[in-house]
Amino acid sequence: MSTLNNKVILVTGASRGIGAEVAHHLAAAGAKVIVNYAGGKEAADQTVESIKAKGGEAIALQADVSKANEVAAMFDAAIDHYGRIDVLVNNAGVMITKLLKDTTDEDFTRQFDINVRGTFNTLREAATKLADGGSIINFSSTTTRTMMPTYSTYVATKGAVEQLTRVFAKEVGARGINVNVVLPGPTNTELFTKGKSQELIDRLASLNAFNRIGEPGDIAKVVVFLASDDAKWISGQSIGLNGAMA
Repeated sequence: MSTLNNKVILVTGASRGIGAEVAHHLAAAGAKVIVNYAGGKEAADQTVESIKAKGGEAIALQADVSKANEVAAMFDAAIDHYGRIDVLVNNAGVMITKLLKDTTDEDFTRQFDINVRGTFNTLREAATKLADGGSIINFSSTTTRTMMPTYSTYVATKGAVEQLTRVFAKEVGARGINVNVVLPGPTNTELFTKGKSQELIDRLASLNAFNRIGEPGDIAKVVVFLASDDAKWISGQSIGLNGAMA
């Protein structure tokens, strides 16, 4: 499969979990991948080496997406290396689950800084630096549809990402850029399963049509499609990747 041959794709938060799986799938489809990381250099380097070992092409670039100057420098470094960026995948994010009454100012600020400001920062750079005819895939969450206690601040950030997506899609459409947002449900990553009992995981799995939680590959395959030219007529859409959970 080489649907993304020669496309240069920047994936934020790609050192582990869904982001790393997305990077692997994009590279397998022929893309040149920029693996962004904030602090996990070793994991990011491992992702790059794993991609290269399978015949793909990738580099790792550090940037805290909540900091505008670091995001600008990352875009410039990627363009210096590959000549352009064709696709942006905004995967980087953080989730803190607490009842609203127990959520601290620090919890609130951290989630909004990374999830919302981080997406804003990358979209602002992409507005002038992404190649004409490119694609953007942002990440939200199925929790925006489920009204689950302890997720209030997190879903507020992801709701903001969905609205940024909708408006930005119309702002950059004249350059042939399509912009969409995906909403994964519970997915089998260390970040999701850590601290959860098997009973809880099974209960969450029972909420969808297939009685299982998602696998990172389930998410990555859709991102590959949305990054391809076959998906150019899809734009401004919020796409649930949750097995009919919500």
